[in-house]
Amino acid sequence: MAKPIELGLVLEGEDARRFHEYMEQPTYTDDARRLIRFAAQEAQNRRL
Repeated sequence: MAKPIELGLVLEGEDARRFHEYMEQPTYTDDARRLIRFAAQEAQNRRL
């Protein structure tokens, strides 16, 4: 069986606070919004 990959990433202090804040209210660029819409549309098309 494959061994799980451990990332070993640990955020502390200000980095941890900023990451948590971003995860609570993420911001998206216009390109990201277009990509999300495209992915949602593709997923919808594949369900039919």
